[in-house]
Amino acid sequence: MTPKRVVIVGAGFAGYEAARSLTKALPPDSGVEIVLVNPMDYFLYLPLLPEVAAAVIDPRRITVSLPATLPGVRLVLGEVRSVSLDERTVHYTDPEGGAHGLGYDRLILAAGSVNKLLPIPGVAEHAHGFRNVAEALYLRDHIIRQIELADATDDPDERTARCTFVVVGAGYTGTEVAAQGPLFTDRIVERHPHLRHQKVRWLLLDLAPKVLPELDPRLSRAADRVLRHRGVEVGTGVSVREATCEGVHLTTGEFVPTRTLVWCVGVRPDPLVEETGLRTVKGRLVVDPTLVVPGHPDVFACGDAAAVPDLTRRGEVTAMTAQHATRQGKLAGRNVAASLGHGRMRRYKHHDLGFVVDLGGTQAAANPLRIPLSGLPAKAVTRGYHLLSMPGNRLRTAVDWILDVAAGRQTVQLGLVRSAAVPLDTELPRQGTRTG
Repeated sequence: MTPKRVVIVGAGFAGYEAARSLTKALPPDSGVEIVLVNPMDYFLYLPLLPEVAAAVIDPRRITVSLPATLPGVRLVLGEVRSVSLDERTVHYTDPEGGAHGLGYDRLILAAGSVNKLLPIPGVAEHAHGFRNVAEALYLRDHIIRQIELADATDDPDERTARCTFVVVGAGYTGTEVAAQGPLFTDRIVERHPHLRHQKVRWLLLDLAPKVLPELDPRLSRAADRVLRHRGVEVGTGVSVREATCEGVHLTTGEFVPTRTLVWCVGVRPDPLVEETGLRTVKGRLVVDPTLVVPGHPDVFACGDAAAVPDLTRRGEVTAMTAQHATRQGKLAGRNVAASLGHGRMRRYKHHDLGFVVDLGGTQAAANPLRIPLSGLPAKAVTRGYHLLSMPGNRLRTAVDWILDVAAGRQTVQLGLVRSAAVPLDTELPRQGTRTG
């Protein structure tokens, strides 16, 4: 038999699970080569990114080695630029700028998503995104730097601006960033006696009528209470009208002097999706319930890149969540194996098992199996869920959590990432920072 090659584009939740499930679904003597194309040699566990930005855990904890955890999968480091469906070839650029082509017999598109931009003046130039390790490390350094620069100035207006932090987007990521923020800045300020009487402001803004609008109202209220108790100014029905180097103009007409604008308004499919020329819905590839792209039986798509029909809600597609991406990736791997004669094709049907939101300290909000929890019980469920979901580094992550309680957070700048390396506009050069 002629050897077959399966190429998987992206090693996010969907791509990683597709590679792992495909490996398990194929017999050892199948003769199928599995190739995973990704800019980095790790899987990024995105849900814990806010804890990296707040110096709770080391960034290496959420970067799980692909070669170490996916034996039998060939890793190709590269940024996929285009896909030739007629030639069955993926075109990519390696980290040193070399252009390559990679043929396939089956293709799994799991390119993931990137920061979602809105046509708001100044946002692309002055906001900080939050989708990868580089952006989290940059934000961590930036927050520390603003407090240190505030301590060094005698100008009260400059000090106030540097001690004001604005987060836009009250979904999962934005809420977690805003919740972790005061705990982090309080720790930094403790080491700067001159700022003892300086107010440090954290603002969380969203046009939605409440924080975490996609969650059960009880969980939303619980998260809102935690945020306000920590002094976070929650502005619902409010967003940014314009961003400048001096601050932000809000839709209410107010001007907030600040040097920090964290952009967490959501995500959009990777630009590669549009470049394929395949049919899309809201930027996501159209697929059937088996994750096959119509008209292209050799192409599968899953995760944020795919508009997967939600068989539990007629006429809808699944949400862009890690939970769906993980389960779709598993099914994509099994269905690709079935298309090669190993197993049978199945349709994607999944009921949500609940969500968890870590609010820092001893606080969290969760609804496992639709049971709303808050406080310590939710915290226990949240951390247990993350440890079970992580494909590696569990012990190291748990140790970091213990050290955070026992020894506190380290508050020094690392200086590893400069602002030019993390532009919010993903159409700009990313210097290898984009993840699948």
